[in-house]
Formats: sequence, C-alpha cells, structure tokens
Amino acid sequence: MKLRVNGHDLYAYSGGKALRAAQPTVVFIHGVLGDHSVWVLQSRFLAHHGWNVLAIDLPGHARSAGDAPESVEQAAQTIGALLDAAGVERAALVGHSWGSLIALEAASRLPERVSHLALVNTASPMRVSPALLQSSLEQPLEALKMINLLSRATLAPPPSALGPGTWVYGAGMALGQRVLASNKAVNLFHRGFQACDRYTRGEEAAASLLCPLLVVVGAQDQMTPPKAASGLIQAARAAAQTQGRSINEVSVVRLPTGHQPMTEAPDALLAALLQFLA
Repeated sequence: MKLRVNGHDLYAYSGGKALRAAQPTVVFIHGVLGDHSVWVLQSRFLAHHGWNVLAIDLPGHARSAGDAPESVEQAAQTIGALLDAAGVERAALVGHSWGSLIALEAASRLPERVSHLALVNTASPMRVSPALLQSSLEQPLEALKMINLLSRATLAPPPSALGPGTWVYGAGMALGQRVLASNKAVNLFHRGFQACDRYTRGEEAAASLLCPLLVVVGAQDQMTPPKAASGLIQAARAAAQTQGRSINEVSVVRLPTGHQPMTEAPDALLAALLQFLA
C-alpha cells in the first residue's frame, strides 16, 4: 500500500492484509540499499497471524517518493508521520542495521507510541571506514560487492527466506543495484553510510527507552560485530533499573549468522521476534 507521508507517497508492504484497528501493528525498517523485501518471511508471517504489518521503503528508496533521509534523525521523523498516516496510535518497531538506528531514535522520540523495539544487527557507534565511505561514493558497485561478502556467513543457506539453497550473495547484489538505481538524484549507498557513521545518539536514545528491547546479533557479523551493541544494551538495562523496570525487558538473541539473518536464518529470526512480541 501507499500512504501519504510528509507530502509524498511512501510504500509499505502489508503482507496482503488490510490494517485492522483491533490488531497490534509492527513496522519493519530496512538498512542501507535495502527495501521492504528484506523482511519477506517475517513480515508475511506476522501479517497472517494477527498483526498489522508496515514493512516500509524509506523515502527516496525503491517504491517510495520524497527526499532520501540524510541522517538517522531525519529518517526517524518519518516513522511518527507514518503512524499518523496509517491511523496507528501504537506500534512495535523492528529495524536492521541502519534501520535499527532509525527505529531506536524513533522509539526515543515517541516513547508513548512504541510498544516494543527490536534492533537487528545494530551498533553504537555504527562507524563506517573512510575507505568504504569513499568507495560507496566513487565505486558503488565495488563497494556493494565488498559489503555483500562481509555481510554473509554463508552464500547459500539451506533453507533461506527465498527458498532452499538460494544464492543470497547474488540476491543481495541484485537488490542493492535495484535500490541504488531507484533514485537518480542521490547516491543512496553513500548517503545511508554517512547517516550511520554520523549518528552519535545511540546510547543516549537507549537510555531513554520505556519499552521492552530485543537486540539480535550475528555471531559471524563483520559489519556490526556483537560486541558493538554492548553499549546500547548496557545503557538500556541501566535505564530500566533506574525506572524500576526489570532488566529482563532488555533481551539479547545471538544467531549463527553474518549481517543478514533475515535470509541466512529467517526462521530463527522470526522465532526470536515472535517470542519477544508475545
């Protein structure tokens, strides 16, 4: 479906289901050079099992119009506007990589409107090497090849979200090139990486959370190694204690994957999300 958000059409995959006021809602947010399709198994399952689903293409990406966000903070503003446009008062947010920072910032800004927060392959800070930043600007195809290799713990997991033995490297390359080509005015690769690299509010945002938090890390993730999420986890647990909430509201799931658990371990990721959201 398309929703009018901040004056532009924003695409949100709903799993083929109409939104129902009586059901809880979950918003899925992709990372750099991703789109709604990275959540295909998780979003479709939830849509057919009692949830409203809004798996979005960020502004200026793929099927969504508008200006591509230049920062995490700018992207986070889109989430509140999305909820308003969809008529949703309260939602769970699930974000991957750059999308995890967007979800975190949005939850910090909208504490009364976010019921759960799941950060998949996150880091604070989420620094990008100067060489990779430069390559994403000057040689985006070569940089795309590099991150697709670094992002994978395996090239053909059995099964994957797209079918047993799917060549996830090839699928990742095709998706990245398609999203990059969707915006002729902006290099989405470089802009997304810059937004990740410049975001400094991670632990501050985590310390302000009022909702349960799930952090999913990949044991073989070379893009956002598990230890890179420790600051966020500690800040959220300290805040929960200060607020009189249980530190068990901050949970961590470790999967035997790289940076792309949505395709490398789709069932395990879905199971973690289901347990958390329940």
